[in-house]
Formats: sequence, structure tokens, C-alpha cells
Amino acid sequence: MKASVDGYVVAQSDDVVAVDGYQYFPRQAVRMDWLQKVEKTEGDLACPHGVQFYDVVVGDKRHTRAAWSYERPQPKMARTGGRIGFWQDVEVT
Repeated sequence: MKASVDGYVVAQSDDVVAVDGYQYFPRQAVRMDWLQKVEKTEGDLACPHGVQFYDVVVGDKRHTRAAWSYERPQPKMARTGGRIGFWQDVEVT
């Protein structure tokens, strides 16, 4: 599978985990140099899985909070540990 934005591949891997309709890529398959951590909101802090959102920045275009990871995934989300999910402007195919 691939995660793309603006024609650029942000992540690509055959080792993708699907949970609740989202695809989670292993960190080593993600262009982490294109992800910038964002400050946590109150909603983020309330997440029991310890969510961390990232802006996806490719060239001079910023896609706000378009990627995330769970820092302390609870049992329901345990399979997503060490992985990155994408949404909004990022197309996963």
C-alpha cells in the first residue's frame, strides 16, 4: 500500500495494519522527515492511547494534522504501536 499527498509518496509498505477503517504503516516505511509533530490539543491529551498528530509537509505545502501515531496504545489499538496512520489530504491506496 501507499500513502500519497500532492503526488508524492509519504509511505509505502506491504506490512500495513488495518484498524477501524484506517491503515497504519510501520515508521520505517514513512518519510518521517516530512512529518512535523504538532502541539497536543485538549482532545489529544484526553485520548487513552496517547495520540500524537503530525503535519505532513511536502515542499512548501503543509497538510495540518494529516498523520498520527499512538504513543501508548491500549489493547484495542495494540496492533498500531510503532505505526503511523494518515487521513484528510493523504490518499491511501
